Formats: sequence, structure tokens, C-alpha cells
Amino acid sequence: MTLEAEYKRLHSDVLCPLAERLESLLRDYLSDAQRIDRITTRAKGIDRFLAKALKFEGDKLKYADPLGEIQDQIGARIVTFYVSDIKAVADIVLTYFRPIEEKLIIPESESEFGYVGKHFILFLPLDVLDEEITADRAPKVFELQIKTLFQHAWSEANHDLGYKADSPLSSDQKRRIAFTAAQAWGADHIFDSLHAETIKTA
Repeated sequence: MTLEAEYKRLHSDVLCPLAERLESLLRDYLSDAQRIDRITTRAKGIDRFLAKALKFEGDKLKYADPLGEIQDQIGARIVTFYVSDIKAVADIVLTYFRPIEEKLIIPESESEFGYVGKHFILFLPLDVLDEEITADRAPKVFELQIKTLFQHAWSEANHDLGYKADSPLSSDQKRRIAFTAAQAWGADHIFDSLHAETIKTA
């Protein structure tokens, strides 16, 4: 069986049902959390999985065992109102899920603006498994991203423009995208500080 056929079967029979169950579980765990705009999960699309699985590093494929090594076959995203809400949500998540990786992705230089997000690789909970989808058929982990509304909106538009464009972006276009990242960063911090001020004066 080809990798594409194998992943297609896994996608429909295992990953999509698990993603639905995981979303329900996350909604339950975070039902009392404030200022969450949305909680979504997805099984990684077939085309995107194959593109990632067939990536090369030098003269070798990056993944010797894509089905066993690619960690975001199931992905979850939690979108919050404010920057300060990210930590509050992350703290709740970590009371229920066991992490193997946690990182805050930010531009390397203080003078740069670009993608920002809190990322986790978490063990898939046993609660989403059953007699039909057992542990040996399911991925061991899933990826969780926690972002603000502005971080989410910017990253979605940037992905669409930067990765799906018919031709490479020009220097001017990249500069304009970086400018919008700076605006999103500024909006996030202004709204967060305004929120903190309104709490103090309430």
C-alpha cells in the first residue's frame, strides 16, 4: 500500500473521529475558562501530510517513518481574546494533558515582526480511544496551538499569501506582510493593557 493510500485510510477511519472527540474533550475541560473565542481541531489534510512527508533535508527525506514521526496529524487550536489569556488557558491545559514539548514561537530579533504562537506537543489522551480506535491505531501525540485573535488572523492570512501564492512574494510584499505583523502585535498589547486597566477600575 502506498503512503498516500495508507494515510487516506487513516485520515477517514482514525484521525477525523479522534479530532472530533478531542475537540469535545477540550471544550469540556475549558468550559469555565474566560475569553476564549474558539476551540477547533482537525485531522491534517492528505495533501499537506504528503507534502510534509516528502520533504527533503539535503539528499535525504526528512522523515524515515512519516506516519510515526509527523506529530501534527491531529492538530488543535484555541483562540483567546487577549495575550494574558494565553497563559491562563495553557495552565488549564497542562492540568489535563501531558506535554512532551512546549515552546513560544516568536521572531528571533526584537526588531522583527512575524509569526507568534504558543505551541505544545501533547500526548493524546486515552479518553478519546475506544474499542474500534485503539492505541495501536492512533497517533501517540497531537499538536496544540494557543493564539490570540490577532495572532490567529495574521497567521491565517500570512499562510494563504505566503504559501499558496502562484509566484514568490517580492521584497516589498514581504515588507508589507511584516508591517501587518507589527500592527497585530501592537493591537494585541494595547487591548491587553486596556483590559487590565478596565479590571482595575471596575
